[in-house]
Amino acid sequence: MATPNDHQFAADIATQAGELLLAVRAEFAAAGRAPGELKDEGDRRSHFLLMELLAAGRPDDAVLSEEGADETARLTAERVWIIDPVDGTREFSEPPRSDWAVHVALVEQHTPTVGAVALPGLATTLHTGQPPTVPPAIDGPVRIVCSRTRPGAAADVLVDALGGELVRMGSAGAKSMAVVRGEADIYAHTGGQYEWDSCAPAAVAVAAGLHASRLDGSPLRYNAENPYLPDLLICRPELAKRAIAALRGV
Repeated sequence: MATPNDHQFAADIATQAGELLLAVRAEFAAAGRAPGELKDEGDRRSHFLLMELLAAGRPDDAVLSEEGADETARLTAERVWIIDPVDGTREFSEPPRSDWAVHVALVEQHTPTVGAVALPGLATTLHTGQPPTVPPAIDGPVRIVCSRTRPGAAADVLVDALGGELVRMGSAGAKSMAVVRGEADIYAHTGGQYEWDSCAPAAVAVAAGLHASRLDGSPLRYNAENPYLPDLLICRPELAKRAIAALRGV
């Protein structure tokens, strides 16, 4: 069962990984190395740091990382850490962009009980130990955060159904935390994600009092044999019913 220490631990290691990634960015900028190399090196170094910290701090727990080998022992483990060492490698490789993240979450019985999302470019980490306070809703069109390059079917449907406007942004973690931070009202994704893309963001969003589910309103379940979890809805609770109704069939 998750303890108060788990929340702070998740926040601490996500923050440390973010600080490392900023250092890697600076190192590559000074050397004039290519963005593709920066993506790979950032993923590699952040993954190994998080794995070292988890092995030292939570040696009895299982881990599922985007950048690591998938160990089937996690399927019967009581506690599984699900991590994304760099969420939004494209944005990470384009300094000074800040719309990328580090995700660290703890899953028990298929439910995230702990989550931390570090936004290193903004020098902040949002986590379940100190749930963020979501700012009040503002007047005007519903703000629907979407990919900066390909908005996707879900975002387009919500714009039409709710009279919304698009807010373009990079990684899944950055988009989810934009709703938590009051910079957007809805994040709806379809077209393919994996558990590490949404686990920590969903945990933080729920702790902050937001709605988080699949597009059809069904629960998000983690630590499945196949970690593919293709769709996600995070939004202000007062918009959940309307959003789910609009998204049926997407």
